[in-house]
Amino acid sequence: MSKSYNPAADDLPTRIDELICFALYSASNAMNRTYRPLLSPLGLTYPQYITLTALWEKDGVTVGTLCDRLMTETSTLTPLLKRLEQSGYIERHRSSADERQVFVHLTDAGRKLRKEAPEITRCVVDSTGIAPADLAELVRTIGRLRGNLLDSQ
Repeated sequence: MSKSYNPAADDLPTRIDELICFALYSASNAMNRTYRPLLSPLGLTYPQYITLTALWEKDGVTVGTLCDRLMTETSTLTPLLKRLEQSGYIERHRSSADERQVFVHLTDAGRKLRKEAPEITRCVVDSTGIAPADLAELVRTIGRLRGNLLDSQ
């Protein structure tokens, strides 16, 4: 683990609202609550929406590839995919070449949902009260934070 910053004990955060982990955790919860009324009429949860978004970018991928893209485990993604399949938004098919591989494909209904995405995104961006350019920088910074944390594991 690289240590480029070694603060004195007095410089370390001591209150919950000073902790980066709590800032990210509570912001994630607030983001989920922001998405809920936008996705509820579509019968979607936030994790389902993010999964569909990944499939709109690249359809017909394996469950493993989708797990990598979403940075999640198969045990987390499989029940979510099952619910999306029951809703008629995706189909799963085992590979004939390797039965261990399961491919995920959008259905017509899943592809049609994509037309809702721009309005959902606009509503969420508006809710942040942050300019789009500043949001893009925030996404890059959080991505850098995530990468550094993954590299340190």
